[in-house]
Amino acid sequence: MPGPSRLLDPLRDFLRQEAASGVLLLGAAIVALVLANSPMGDAWEALWETHVGVFVGDQVFGMTLHHVVNDGLMVVFFLVVGLEIKRELVLGELRDPRTAMLPMVAAVGGAVVPAVIYLLLNAGGPGASGWGVPMATDIAFALGILALVGRGLPVALRVFLATLAIVDDLIAVVVIALFYTSSLDLLGVAEVVVVMALLIVANRRGVRSLAVYGGLGIALWLGVLVSGVHATIAGVLLAATIPAVVGAAPHDGRPTRSPLVRLEDLLHPWSAYLVVPVFALANAGVRLSGGLDSLTSTVGLGIIVGLVVGKPIGILGSTWLLTRLTRTQLPDGLTWPRMLALGILAGIGFTMSLFIAELASFDAAGQRDAKLGVLAATAIAASIGWVAMRLATRGARGNDAPAPDHRTH
Repeated sequence: MPGPSRLLDPLRDFLRQEAASGVLLLGAAIVALVLANSPMGDAWEALWETHVGVFVGDQVFGMTLHHVVNDGLMVVFFLVVGLEIKRELVLGELRDPRTAMLPMVAAVGGAVVPAVIYLLLNAGGPGASGWGVPMATDIAFALGILALVGRGLPVALRVFLATLAIVDDLIAVVVIALFYTSSLDLLGVAEVVVVMALLIVANRRGVRSLAVYGGLGIALWLGVLVSGVHATIAGVLLAATIPAVVGAAPHDGRPTRSPLVRLEDLLHPWSAYLVVPVFALANAGVRLSGGLDSLTSTVGLGIIVGLVVGKPIGILGSTWLLTRLTRTQLPDGLTWPRMLALGILAGIGFTMSLFIAELASFDAAGQRDAKLGVLAATAIAASIGWVAMRLATRGARGNDAPAPDHRTH
């Protein structure tokens, strides 16, 4: 039986880092907005369009700094997302179908309803491809706002929001892979298949070296990049092959952490404190010249209404239906007012919403409208969600008891 010092749920570490990342994310977004709309705006935009690359013999491989962030650095973010999804499925909150059912159904409802609202406003129009933008929840931003509510919130509330956002990320990954891939290169697909086979063999043969998975992961990224599927999907595919359990017990009797936990511990701080803020710097710097016209366009309005209204309706409605049609009950510490507040906070789409907006087939005006819609929805959902959560949790006391540690399993 582990002692009190060992009873630390790895999800709690994840929540703390994501909450702190949310503060950096907000700061980076503000900096990008200010610079993009200052006299330095042209220089700021030109900076991210700077081409960088490497020479291999007579061949040059290059891309803009903006693409280095979105197609390169963001692979780390998606790898961490994939590791967290796998850990929760194998060892954590999503392992037990009865426990996982409620946040999973809530996440599906919270993704489908915003997409439907967006399509009702944009179906058949030039902005129709952006239906995936309002589906996402930014876990770092949402947990950051939750942290600002104050101490003493029930652990069930934080865990439910984190689990919902993790499932939401999984839905977003599937949407990106299936619906935001323009064409496939068979040579790239073949490379992906071969490398994935090698990764699976390494997992089955008990390979625990992160260097092996790292080397194969680079080859996988290159294959996905060439294939036509967005390169960040390589991070999720790699995460699926990382062993989540430890190998043979060590001779000295000390607990051993699995490769998945070691890699997540290594990369999560880099993702939370560097990759995501840099992504905000590269993508949130949208010109505000469109003003209200951008926010009232069908694209901007579809994203705002989808995130701010559709998210809470989808989450609350699907949760209510599940509790009425089955024996499923809300976890201890969660009430319907808190569920409503949580649904509003889930309307903070920011990182994944901006990312999908980059992939959608918008023209220049549509891209501006989409990004302004995401930023406006983030501000509205964060403000209303903070107030709603303060009111819903007034008088809450610390039910934040630690849960069993899954890291050495």
